[in-house]
Formats: sequence, C-alpha cells, structure tokens
Amino acid sequence: MTEVTCAIIIDNEHVLVTRRSSLMPHPLKWEFPGGKVKEGESPEYCIKREIREELGLKVSVKQLLPSVKYQYGTRSIKLIPFICSVEGGTIALTEHHSFRWVPMAELEILDWLEADVEVVRILQSRWTGAR
Repeated sequence: MTEVTCAIIIDNEHVLVTRRSSLMPHPLKWEFPGGKVKEGESPEYCIKREIREELGLKVSVKQLLPSVKYQYGTRSIKLIPFICSVEGGTIALTEHHSFRWVPMAELEILDWLEADVEVVRILQSRWTGAR
C-alpha cells in the first residue's frame, strides 16, 4: 500500500484545490495537493516538501485528519490528509493544470479524484460540526 499525503489548505473558509493536468493519471480531476511519502520520510515532512515542490508554498501543519484507504485498480493507497495553513510563498504550479480557492460549502460540486471524495466528507462534517 502506497502512503500518499494531501494538504487541506484553508484560508478564510476557502480551501485550495488543484486540478490534475491532462498528462497525469486521472486527468483533469480535482484533488487536494500532495504526494507520495518517500522511504524514511514522515508524512508531515512529506506534505511540507510536496507543497513546496508542487505549489511553491511553505505550509505549516495544523491537524491530522483520519486516513482514507482506496483501491485504484491494482494499486492501493492510504491517503493521509493534513489541515494546513500558508506560511509563505506565492502559488506557482509545476505539475497541475490549475488551482482554485473554493468555499468550504461548495467542495462537493467538483469532479474529485475518487480517494479525495471521502476526505471532502470528513472535512465538511468536522467543519460544520465545529461551527
């Protein structure tokens, strides 16, 4: 099982989401940005590295959410979501097609990558429960 991290970057009740490029697997699906955990790397370090590499942002990790396991054909992943905030930098896409800041209440209308759908549910249930 491949461990993959994702960042739920929240700013003023909006969440940063990225759209996969047409050259990536699952082209043009929306996802929370992140990537694979390298051997010997902690998930928290991984998410900071991936966001710096893919988006040009420095983030701080605020909270770990429950992991999601998903099977993509013969490949299974464990998606490890972190709520993060931006500490610095300017968004500069290196892999993705585009990005958007989406209001928390509108997340479910996007065409999500399958594993991220459950993360959206977890996030929205915790967000509305905390208000």
